[in-house]
Amino acid sequence: MATRVLDTLAVAAEGGGGALPLTFFDVPWIFTGPVERVFFYPYPHPAEQFRAALLPRLVSSLSAALGKFYPLLGRVRPCPDGAGYEFFCPAGGGAGGGAVELTVAESEDDFDELSGDGPRDVARLYSLVPRLPVVEDEDGGFALAAVQVTVFAGRGVAVGVSIHHVACDDSSYMHFVKTWAGHCRLAAGGEDSGAALPPPPFLDRAVIADPRGLAARTLDEMRQLAANGPPPPPPVPAGPPPKLVIRSFTLARGCIDKMKQRVAADAKDATPHCSAFTVACAFAWACLARSTDGNAPTDERAHLLFSVECRRRLSPPVPQEYLGNCLRPCFVEVGTRDLLGADGVTTAAAAIGAAIRALDGDGVLAGAEGWFQKILSLVPRRPMSVGGSPRYGVYDTDFGLGRPSKVELVSIDKTPGTVSLAEGTGGQHGIEVGVALPEADMARFASCFSDGLHQL
Repeated sequence: MATRVLDTLAVAAEGGGGALPLTFFDVPWIFTGPVERVFFYPYPHPAEQFRAALLPRLVSSLSAALGKFYPLLGRVRPCPDGAGYEFFCPAGGGAGGGAVELTVAESEDDFDELSGDGPRDVARLYSLVPRLPVVEDEDGGFALAAVQVTVFAGRGVAVGVSIHHVACDDSSYMHFVKTWAGHCRLAAGGEDSGAALPPPPFLDRAVIADPRGLAARTLDEMRQLAANGPPPPPPVPAGPPPKLVIRSFTLARGCIDKMKQRVAADAKDATPHCSAFTVACAFAWACLARSTDGNAPTDERAHLLFSVECRRRLSPPVPQEYLGNCLRPCFVEVGTRDLLGADGVTTAAAAIGAAIRALDGDGVLAGAEGWFQKILSLVPRRPMSVGGSPRYGVYDTDFGLGRPSKVELVSIDKTPGTVSLAEGTGGQHGIEVGVALPEADMARFASCFSDGLHQL
């Protein structure tokens, strides 16, 4: 079931160039990694048709999209004065790093299984995900984006997109991918640009003000961490690491509404914040705790970490099309005993809602000086974290092949305890929950998920 690389292309574009600063929203992501998704599309045609018709459109449309999102053509490198890091893109693209690497591959794996909801070996999915190239010149640094298109002859096509988190958040990530997809539909004909293309990205990074010097302060803390060594990781069981599998679960709209009603009925606050996102996170958190922490001391605290979109919460607001990171962490904790109890979901939902509501009262940047250290302090406590969001509309990504049959946020496997959220498929207006766990934990999670739905 090998995946064979057929070609590697450097896709350049005409666009701007030069150096761009990292904002304080970008800096914490420097030493992390890429956000990696795979979009699966049915394509019942031979590989020859893929190479003759679809591949040229994917390449030309990628170049067109990169012309608007030209910072993704570049890389992160140390500043010439040694004061920090910056984005750098050679003007005009082409040689010297101003291009995105596109890998063309062919797979003999089972397309239907890989694009299904059942448990799949994460390693098989990573054969469809491109690696970010390391830039080998005097400036060093690493590329910000890479893509891979894999054909399953007669069955389907997988489009893998890797974008380093320091370059942008999920809102910008999906803005870029949908722009690429829109240009690809235009290249196929039959649709006008007004209907196919999202608004262009907003590239002026000066809109992210930093009067408190948060970028420099965070970078200093990161340097100190590197000098002193990272915090201790969670305990690792003896023996070889277990095989990770990834699986998707669906929360139907009816189930979400029932949970929201229960949370509202049990709320001490007259107007609790209780969205679909809130109850989906709470349900996944309770299931994850029961499947992986069943033997944890019940007098401890359980922790949840998720990101909050700040574009419209800043004063003045930042355009939604801003290309970059504009997220803040949101911290939630409850008693482990409460989370594992019969009312664990409502307890978790109330705590999540209260944390979100507090942003409106305290301000979205309240406590920003301590975010980085607080995240580090939580690492040994194995918090659940959340990637993606239903509002990004990943299943609306159409390259002229229709809606994807599956979208997988593969990179959730990098951080233990991370779940992904996306909009549900099939017109049910639900939420899709993705989880990557060792096989034994996944079986317990699936059982908890099923039992929890039956108890609603």
